[in-house]
Amino acid sequence: MTGEATASPAPVRILLCDDHVVVRAGLLALLGSEPDIEVVGEAGSGEEAVVLAARLTPDVVLMDLQLGAGIDGVEATRRIAADGTVHVLVLTTYDTDADITRAIEAGATGYLLKAERPEELFAAIRSAAQGRTTLSAPVASRVMARMRSPRPSLTDRERDILAQLSRGLGNRDIARALFISEATVKTHLGRIYDKLGVDTRAGAVSVAKEQRLLP
Repeated sequence: MTGEATASPAPVRILLCDDHVVVRAGLLALLGSEPDIEVVGEAGSGEEAVVLAARLTPDVVLMDLQLGAGIDGVEATRRIAADGTVHVLVLTTYDTDADITRAIEAGATGYLLKAERPEELFAAIRSAAQGRTTLSAPVASRVMARMRSPRPSLTDRERDILAQLSRGLGNRDIARALFISEATVKTHLGRIYDKLGVDTRAGAVSVAKEQRLLP
């Protein structure tokens, strides 16, 4: 009897999202060298990535974080990962605590830095396709350090301001809600940023949620 040929596994289907055409071209050429990885689409913006992910249903979206005008990579990740059918692997140059936290909270399966070797990228893609988490070594170190560090101690007033911040209020509205001046709000925000290790309002809210500092 003639044995049946074993069918090759289907390739991992990839959607690239990066606002730099040259970067996408480089990734396309790089990924094209792997027989078990197939790029099925390219997006130059967060909005385009969301639309293409719904239309093409790739296994993995390679997502940059900074995408110019429009929604950023974190918001695109949140929308794409919402239904749980498409995995998002962040591929970026940014490794701040705030960026990492926001991306993971948005539903990213993995977080890789563009400085990684091609072999690491290929392995991360295959892991992401199976729903397994992959983090670049520097990112994993930052995550572990954050987990080991004690929760920052915020004053009652700082917690009040953080709670208003999580509602999306601006400095003026926060000042009115808490019956304090805008200058006082700015002072407290500066202290909150320092304690949480962030430099943006979104980063402060994200870290506060992660560390359960909000009521």
